[in-house]
Amino acid sequence: MGNVQGEEEQVKMIGLDFGSTTSSAMIAVAGVGMNSVTGRMAFSAPEIIYRSKVEFTPFKGTEIDTDAIAKLLDTWLEAGENIFSGGVIITGLAALRNNAEHIAKLIKARIGQAVIATVDDPNLESWLAFMGCVALLSRHYKHETLINLDIGGGTTNPAAGQNGQVKSTGCFYIGARHFQFIPGTYQVAGISEYGYAILKYLNASIEIGDVLPIALLDQILNFYLQGLKALTLGETDFFETSIGQCLCQTPFSFSSDVQTPLVTFSGGVGELIYKLAEKEPVPDTTFYGDLGIDLAKKIIADPYFSKHISNVRPENMGRATVYGLTLHNTEISGATLFLPDTSALPLNDVPIVARLDITCDLDELINAISVVAQRSGKACIQMLPIVDEDDLVIAATLMQIKELGQKIHQTLSTLTIDLPLVILVPGNFGKALGNYATDWGNSSAKLMIIDEIPDRNAQFVNIGSPYRGVVPVSFYGIY
Repeated sequence: MGNVQGEEEQVKMIGLDFGSTTSSAMIAVAGVGMNSVTGRMAFSAPEIIYRSKVEFTPFKGTEIDTDAIAKLLDTWLEAGENIFSGGVIITGLAALRNNAEHIAKLIKARIGQAVIATVDDPNLESWLAFMGCVALLSRHYKHETLINLDIGGGTTNPAAGQNGQVKSTGCFYIGARHFQFIPGTYQVAGISEYGYAILKYLNASIEIGDVLPIALLDQILNFYLQGLKALTLGETDFFETSIGQCLCQTPFSFSSDVQTPLVTFSGGVGELIYKLAEKEPVPDTTFYGDLGIDLAKKIIADPYFSKHISNVRPENMGRATVYGLTLHNTEISGATLFLPDTSALPLNDVPIVARLDITCDLDELINAISVVAQRSGKACIQMLPIVDEDDLVIAATLMQIKELGQKIHQTLSTLTIDLPLVILVPGNFGKALGNYATDWGNSSAKLMIIDEIPDRNAQFVNIGSPYRGVVPVSFYGIY
């Protein structure tokens, strides 16, 4: 995001978030043009034109209520015609196979291929929550490491970052909805497999229909608090125990030289934390049928967390993930991309099979494209920027571009590849590289080169449909 120079086109971006407890949507408009600071094609400062109410995700048992989801989508998408880019993230109970398929089908029927659906991608969720909640705050405290804990119904998604850049992510089954209640009471209505694992660790026993004793409630909340502290203090011992390993979906760590990270919260529990801290009214106990309100109160009362809550206030909080989806999940290509056949777009779920230096040797390229040749469907190679000893990006020279193109051409000439090969490059030399790689159009290889794409350590990429000479590029499967 930044200042865009010259005439700009207005486009719409959308984010849709379906979770175990709640769902929400956001739509923004932004200009597309040349960023006056970076010189890259970029979105200008976005304007949020629609924020949905946070809705309970509609279920019938563990199955998604497709009729109710359809009504939600129809309401949300009244302002969502002609979508340029965006994302959908489906997590928790909503991500069960049948549920995710139903949601994706309903979305595709309404928006088509403009929006990508990501199912249960925990590290992407952590990254999005950081970017949507505290990216701006992190740039303000640019010399500090900031850890955001995105706490929802099923998981806590930590992300550590500095100066607006995420450095590490993780996901743990610490959430408000592993114990469910009849709203307004502590009468147990449901316990997840992770809830039962916690009860076993605490040597406690409780069944559906029982009333949760206050002493056991306090034990559960203290256990959660211990885990959350361990995440922010880098205390790995907690997650090396049998119960810690059970609760770890993807591990999390940050640089050992960090003395005192700043801690923020997002997600449903995070929103409750900051409301309570500001003395704003919140619903009564177990209003949502879970431990969200109790957990928020427990975190605020803890001396370690309370100092962070009072000193650092993030943006967006409960809507962090959907905000991140809408505004941060997509990069814009440059205008010098190599796209001989635009009918192949959009191209979704493209695996990134290699990340190579622009100055890679021929053997590295042959090995990478050999992997591509063995795959069916489509594949992507990401070329990394050249950096100096101070980690500053250096522009590739014409000779380096020519040599890389010749290596790609030589490799494609010796391998039979009948699938779209996408190559992402960091500079504005896509067309030149594509011409060298295809011997100025003499090669029949299905090659696309998308330029001006910054490095993202991801597993998959989605290339959207062309618009005014550029394409949207979205990453997921974040490491």
